[in-house]
Amino acid sequence: MIYMDCAASALQRPPAVGKAVLYALDSFGNPSRGAHSPSLEASRLVYGAREKLAGLLGFSSPERLSFTHNATEALNIAINGIFQNGGHCISTVCEHNSVLRPLYRCARLHGTELTLIGADGEGSISCSDIEKAIRNDTKAIVITHSSNVTGNVTDISAISDIARRHGLLLVVDGAQTAGCFPVDIEGDGIDIFCFSGHKGLMAPQGTGGIYIREGVELPPLKTGGSGIQSFNEEHPSSMPEAHEAGTLNSHGIAGLDASLDFIAQKGIKAIYKREKELSEHFYGEAEKIKGVKLYGSFGGERTAVVSLNIGDLYSAETADILWNRYSICVRAGAHCAPLMHRALDTEKRGAVRFSFSYYNTEKEIEFALGALRSIAEDKI
Repeated sequence: MIYMDCAASALQRPPAVGKAVLYALDSFGNPSRGAHSPSLEASRLVYGAREKLAGLLGFSSPERLSFTHNATEALNIAINGIFQNGGHCISTVCEHNSVLRPLYRCARLHGTELTLIGADGEGSISCSDIEKAIRNDTKAIVITHSSNVTGNVTDISAISDIARRHGLLLVVDGAQTAGCFPVDIEGDGIDIFCFSGHKGLMAPQGTGGIYIREGVELPPLKTGGSGIQSFNEEHPSSMPEAHEAGTLNSHGIAGLDASLDFIAQKGIKAIYKREKELSEHFYGEAEKIKGVKLYGSFGGERTAVVSLNIGDLYSAETADILWNRYSICVRAGAHCAPLMHRALDTEKRGAVRFSFSYYNTEKEIEFALGALRSIAEDKI
């Protein structure tokens, strides 16, 4: 089997990740819920993982990060917290449903008004269009760091400049960049950063987080046990407990902690360089295959995602052939990003997404290219 669906979830992980999870299952108590050794060991690891994420993602206060189950939960915390009383939001057609659906719900329930910035034929957006959309009642810009369909990376620094000039919050969906693309939260002026652990960070599913800048306070999406202030009828408002109601997934966070050590050892720039080389070679050769249509902008920064179609084939048919005939795992369809597919004119048949990781090899890339050539020859 060749796994090329890393934008959905990592499959190959550093061996230390699984070992850390197994150790935690047999050793950890409830973090921040006791003074005995199993609880304290879990608490120390959870805080250590916060510190490692602060170093990797570029923020100075580890306590400003709350762990969540995934980027979707983190984005729900951010969007519902900002727009619970209405207001105007600027976002884009490049967004995943983890952004769009919470925004649509805020529109239905709270009267939030939404402006979605369009994309060109390559799936790219214009920063000037974002600035033109700002109104007196605009509260925030909510935007993906990198499209899960095209791999295009957003110029976060430029958008941050716009947000700061107009006093807006900048919320960034980092599901596709955390762990595989350099992120500098404080350097880029990001107010809220949401991410998953199970993609580029190569951690177990059920892990993720939300960074919230000091001075930004969001009401909790969930309330309940926190391990502190038990006699208070209100959930604690201090970070990180404000958004960590209930028992944390410390077993999964143990795996995340181990993956963060691997990323630190290899270096985020080296991981990005490796994945970029693989995806650029794949794109360059796929472009030469008759009948192959590629989507996205390949001239600037991007993550290791290449989406395509072959001739008039529906994306699901191509993906089925890749799996059943060649044992290659890819993702077909709409990728939970419906508006991006409308912009790319792939709404009816979707697209076939190849997404690579540090663990893919040149030999696997060549095999996948050979499979594409054979399918194109057979079907066109």
